[in-house]
Amino acid sequence: MLIDRPISAVALTAQTDPFLQFAQWFDAAAGREVNDPNAMSLATVGADGRPSVRIVLLKGFDADGFVFYTNTQSRKGGELLANPFCALTFHWKTLERQVRIEGKAALVSDAEADSYYHSRPHGSQIGAWASEQSRPLPDRATLEARVAEMEQRYPEGAVPRPPHWTGFRVVPDRVEFWQGMPYRLHDRMVYERDGAGWSTHRLYP
Repeated sequence: MLIDRPISAVALTAQTDPFLQFAQWFDAAAGREVNDPNAMSLATVGADGRPSVRIVLLKGFDADGFVFYTNTQSRKGGELLANPFCALTFHWKTLERQVRIEGKAALVSDAEADSYYHSRPHGSQIGAWASEQSRPLPDRATLEARVAEMEQRYPEGAVPRPPHWTGFRVVPDRVEFWQGMPYRLHDRMVYERDGAGWSTHRLYP
């Protein structure tokens, strides 16, 4: 059933920078969305110019950008290392809100990657060693054997972070906030980098 008038249908007011607006919306989503309010689509571009998109999880954000973690030998990792331009999208259906982010990805520091990696469950740390992410897998048993091998190597305690496992920080140069409004007269506010600050303007629905 279509909802004609979303509960959150309040027109946007321009902030001094998009991170203030994002923080407000993210807090609201964390309280309302049933599953993974930090889920975001990540679009990258391959050497052949073909786009690729998948869902990843936001693990932190501040005025420097939006951070997620992955295997740099995966498809997305390789594409970002070759071409750092990328795009993110958050969609919070319950709130009828969407945030689109465009910018460049850069590796986080080793200290940041180590800190987050060691905050993960032991099994997830083992999995980062066992999985050759995005590469062909002959069968499930092969993966399970690799997991068992890593569990024998690191049965308990801290597991060293694999050199190919780290984080990317997407530094935005364009952010668009989309708020669903009655009769599809949606509210759209765009922030674009303007020197050290941001310029803002609205878009037609």
